[in-house]
Formats: sequence, C-alpha cells, structure tokens
Amino acid sequence: MLPSDPLSPESLTFWIRVGTAVICGGVIGIERQSRGKVAGVRTSILITLGTAVFVMLGASLHTEGSDPTRVLGQVVTGIGFLGAGVILAREGRILGVTTASVIWVLAGLGSLIGVGRLGAAVALTIVTLVILVGVEKGETAWERRQGHRVSRELEGIEVE
Repeated sequence: MLPSDPLSPESLTFWIRVGTAVICGGVIGIERQSRGKVAGVRTSILITLGTAVFVMLGASLHTEGSDPTRVLGQVVTGIGFLGAGVILAREGRILGVTTASVIWVLAGLGSLIGVGRLGAAVALTIVTLVILVGVEKGETAWERRQGHRVSRELEGIEVE
C-alpha cells in the first residue's frame, strides 16, 4: 500500500491531487483559450497546481507555534498581484477583469485541492464553467432583446 503523504510522489494522494489540479485548471483553461484570452490552458493549470502545492506544503509544515493558514493569506496576496497584471485600460475601456477573476477562482480551486477538498474543487470548476459560458449567452440574449450592446465604457476617465 502506498503512503498517503500528499507531498510524496510515491503517494496515491499526491497523484490524485496533482491530477485534480491539472483537470480543474485544464478545463477552465480550455474555455479561456478557446476565446483567445491571455490566461489559457497552461497558465490555468499552472496556477491551480502551484497553489495546491503551496497549500499542501504549508499544511505539512505545521509545527507548534506555526500557522499553516498564513499560506492561504499569502496565496491571496500573490494571486491578486498576478490578476492585476492582466487588467488593462485601453481607449476608455477596462479589459481583462474576467480573466483576473478567473485567476482568482483558479487559486481558490488550487487551495481547495491543497487541503484535500477535491469534491468541492470539481463542483466549483463546473460552476465556474457554467458562469463563463452561461452568463455570456444570457448577456447576448439580453443585448439582442434590448437592441444594443451593454456598455462597458468608462465615462470621464482619461487613458494615456
């Protein structure tokens, strides 16, 4: 029987978590890449996998006086920085906010995987895909019904 250490490559737990991170990140990445977004399959997988690794590592270093939840706080800070890097202002429009939000969700999925909440990660991956695909279809139907595109323009902001 293989050991259950989530950081040991000889462990089935390790490979199940790695596989879950690759699948969850990959399916969201496929959706983003199919739309030509900057954070595609590779980026999505690496965000989910990297976050899972950091969370597993933080949990494994739990000793007296340490707080493994601090890793989660650092993930939130770090991923916010990464997400901010994909947001652009161009010609009075803000671009990349959905991609930044997806990066945020990917880190959340990786965190769930890192603490062993695989079912929740898979369920939330499905919810994320429904939101990414379904909400856009709803927006398109609304726009057709209203006879105009929903404005995403920023009024009164100068972009250089």
